[in-house]
Amino acid sequence: MRSQDYDRIFLSPPHLGRHELNYLHKAIEDNWVAPAGPNLDGFERDICDFTGAGHCVALTSGTAAIHLGLRLLGVGPGDEVLCPSFTFVATANPILYLGGTPVFVDSEADTWNICPQRLREAIEDRIRKGRKPKALLLVHLYGMPAKVREVLEIATEFDIPILEDAAEALGARYDGRPLGTFGAVGVFSFNGNKILTTSGGGALVTNSQEWAQKTRYWATQAKDPAPYYQHSDVGYNYRLSNLLAGIGRGQMELLEDRVKKRRETYLWYKINLQSVPGLTLSQTEPAGGRSNRWLTTLLLDPAQTATTPEQLRLHLESHNIESRPLWKPLHLQPLFATAPMYGGSACEELFAQGLCLPSGTAMTEADLQRIAEAIKAAVKPTATT
Repeated sequence: MRSQDYDRIFLSPPHLGRHELNYLHKAIEDNWVAPAGPNLDGFERDICDFTGAGHCVALTSGTAAIHLGLRLLGVGPGDEVLCPSFTFVATANPILYLGGTPVFVDSEADTWNICPQRLREAIEDRIRKGRKPKALLLVHLYGMPAKVREVLEIATEFDIPILEDAAEALGARYDGRPLGTFGAVGVFSFNGNKILTTSGGGALVTNSQEWAQKTRYWATQAKDPAPYYQHSDVGYNYRLSNLLAGIGRGQMELLEDRVKKRRETYLWYKINLQSVPGLTLSQTEPAGGRSNRWLTTLLLDPAQTATTPEQLRLHLESHNIESRPLWKPLHLQPLFATAPMYGGSACEELFAQGLCLPSGTAMTEADLQRIAEAIKAAVKPTATT
């Protein structure tokens, strides 16, 4: 059959429930369509209730949350910020917004997140050079908890504050505690492809009331408390609208179900693709960690299969199935060509061998069977002599 004969299977499309409209209708009836209102307040409470964070500020994107979070941590021109290389560019871009420099660190092979050994190496070397890092961005890639305990111990030893990038990890846990709550600041994303969505949006969480107030102040153009528009500080138009927050309220009611479904999808793939030569479903949960399995990822071992990830991606595309390469390491991006890098071979190898599979929570058994059949048809063993 031709690809156009199939309905398209997307990588991670939005999946709305039945309650989002209730919040939207109420906002429109009450004329609350600005970046303020009951839905916005309620959405922030919902996030605090779920995560246990003391305070939440809903913003226009996860990138905006990282930007303001780094500013809370005092990052400014000339400062260095530790950051995994194996992540989306939005993790590191806010460092540049503030005039800082990212210091990239390689991944470890289990969770694919920042390697504690390489992290220590980076910190000690930057300190020897008189360049103690101002902050650490701790990312939980594809919803997989990093080795939090080891990273926290190193950050505490060197007195480096953590901004926890849990943009992909809402609903994941470590030692029973929600990700996003281990750092001085945590951030989430509600972009259209995330496990929950507000179309576009994000949130910053912290246990500091002062920091939450400062974040709201910066996010609403840093307007001073005056009867006219007076500004003593640089501000931004970063506040989430009450309408989109209404979508978020409805989505939060579905979070546990969405996590359950993503984890079930991962297990389905794991069982049904185990016979494919050279293919492994990767990212191992650390001790005490529970991934939300936002995206199921695979690796193709070139020693066991002649099929490359790009060949598999194109084959799936010919069957109207969307897949995606793993993140290209940031130290390989032209934008960051001069940034320091510690390690590099681990995340480069992951990028060369990996692919993200469709993981949407609305997929059916028939969708999964179609994906598996296409993969089995494409992935061939290495020829033997």
